[in-house]
Formats: sequence, C-alpha cells, structure tokens
Amino acid sequence: MTAGLFSDFSLAGQMLKNRLVVAPMCQYSSIDGGPSNWHRRHLETLAISGAGLMMIESTAVTDEGRISSRDLVLNKPHQVRGFKNLLHAVKNFSNIPVVLQVSHAGRKGSAHVPWVKGGSHLSRNEGGWETVSASSLSRSKEWPKPREMTGNEIDQMVRDFRCAAEKAIDAGLQGVEIHMAHGYLLHQFLSPISNHRRDRYGGTLENRCRFPLEIIQEVRASVPSTFIVGARVTGDDWLSGGWGIEDCIFLCERLKEMGVDYVCVSSGGIVPITNLKFKTGFQTHLAQQVKANVNISTRTAGMITDPKHAEKIIQEGIADMVGIGRPLIKDPWFVYRAAKDLGAVFSIPEPYKRCLF
Repeated sequence: MTAGLFSDFSLAGQMLKNRLVVAPMCQYSSIDGGPSNWHRRHLETLAISGAGLMMIESTAVTDEGRISSRDLVLNKPHQVRGFKNLLHAVKNFSNIPVVLQVSHAGRKGSAHVPWVKGGSHLSRNEGGWETVSASSLSRSKEWPKPREMTGNEIDQMVRDFRCAAEKAIDAGLQGVEIHMAHGYLLHQFLSPISNHRRDRYGGTLENRCRFPLEIIQEVRASVPSTFIVGARVTGDDWLSGGWGIEDCIFLCERLKEMGVDYVCVSSGGIVPITNLKFKTGFQTHLAQQVKANVNISTRTAGMITDPKHAEKIIQEGIADMVGIGRPLIKDPWFVYRAAKDLGAVFSIPEPYKRCLF
C-alpha cells in the first residue's frame, strides 16, 4: 500500500502519527533570549493542530548569532529553564514530538525585527553588534561587511552548536535541526557566493562543506541515537555561480553518513534578491532530487496549501514529510480539515468533536 499524508513515519525511533510538520516560524518575541508568553500561546495552539511533528523557530546558539535582538537563544541557564517550562505547557495538551531549529545568523544578524524598518541592519546606536561570516563580504550594499571568522572562532562555534543540542535535551526537546540554509552562517560557508576563503574552509566544495559537517559530527556524537538530528539545507541559491542541487546532494550524502535523520530541502536567501520565482510548491523538485539520489528522509516546504497537493507529494515519493506554516496560522484546524477531505481516519480532541465538522 502506498504511504499517504496520514500514514505514520519514524524518525530516530520516534513515531510521527502523520507526515505533516509544523514549520519553524520566527516570532521575534523573546525576552532576554528566552520564550515569552507569546511563544507559549503560539505553540500550545500549534501543538493541538493535529500535525505529526512540531518545529520551534530558529534559535541562536549565541547572542551574536541572533538575527534580531528579539530572537530566541539557547546558551544560558535561564533560557534552558524557559524552554523547559514551555515544553511542559505544550505537553500538557499534546504528545507531539517537538524539534528545535538551531542556527547562527552570521552576516544576516544585527537586524531590526521584520516589522521595524523592513528588518534592515541595526546600527551601533540602535543596539547593533559586529557580525561574522565565512568571508568579509556584505550581503548587499545596504549591509556592512562582516568580519571573517578565524580558525579558533570556527572551532568555538562547533562547540556552541554542540552545547545548544545538549541544552535542548535538558529542556525536554526531542531533537534539533541544524540550519544550513536561508543565507545564515552555515549557508555562508557552503555557498561560493559568500565564501571566498583560501584556507581549509574555502575553495573546493569539500572544503566549503567542512564547517557544517564538523558541527554535525560534534552534535551527533554528543546526543543519544533516539534524539532526532536533522538539517535544513539549501537546494539552490538561484544565482549563476552559486550553490546548486548537485552540491546539495553531495552535502546530503555526507550528512546521511554522519547519522543525520532527515533533511529539509529549502532554497534561496544567500543575498536579498535572487532569480527565485515563487509559486505553489516551488521547492518540491529539490527535495525530490535529493530523495532520488540519497537514502535519507526528506521534508519539503514552501507554498504548499492544498491537502491534495501534500498528499500527492507523499504518495509519489517526492518527499517523506511536508512542512506547513502560514496555512496553520490562517486556519489552526487545517490538519483536521485535510484528514476529512482525504478520508483519513483521524482522532479529534474530545472537547472539540461536537464542534469540528
């Protein structure tokens, strides 16, 4: 029987009751890096959405790794306590597995929140900080040049990602997803657009993959086999001379060898304007090519709003999971409606059975 959207799926021995995943959605609402009441309300609602897995938004491994000053961070004891309390509240309503996306913004950091000045760069007078990257190349003429990371700083960053993963375990999370896409620091090392280094971390594809793979090796070795370790990767920079799908396949083969449980294949973001054209399911072909060439579980996302489209993605083997974000904000009962539309057997919370459908 062909697997469908509402068939179960195993990651690191943890069972997902279906293939729909709550996508990580940055809320820019932290308090001193920790989750706020907004996060609690936001995630409690998503936890009872009926999805099989829930991602918590991109969380920086250091203060300097934030996108904005309102980003979540996980490197201090009070932040671990905050996440632990958040998870306790969420688990009161649902046993949904919860995975934390961890990242470092690199040269995309020190920014206003998106609804202030369009998310532009923060000046020093506005509380901004120095950013770092693979090379001292700004992401656009409106942004300052970051400082090129030293070898010692790269080694420390590997440890920072490991510590964040260990703290995620302490907080009660079921996994971490290492962010290597969307123009953030690890993507800045991967892409020839942003990496002009002449040392062992630059030049060849193998060298440009070295830093992200060192992080994966360190994280995987420090967490149990039952703790999910995923990666969000870039399938295409959508730029001439940029990172492409063959590069992504090379990276994913090595991620698989190192014990990564799944990859979420995204694209774009290395600079503000690329050749990307947004349309329904604009990234599914990238996940499909990774899945066809690498024996690794895959997730796709990006303007997938129709349950029948999501069902087709799973049934045709294009990807193993489908991430949804905005549809769940617009309609918190999207998953239940999808199950009804597709004729799937699905459990509705008892208090809501008289209300839904």
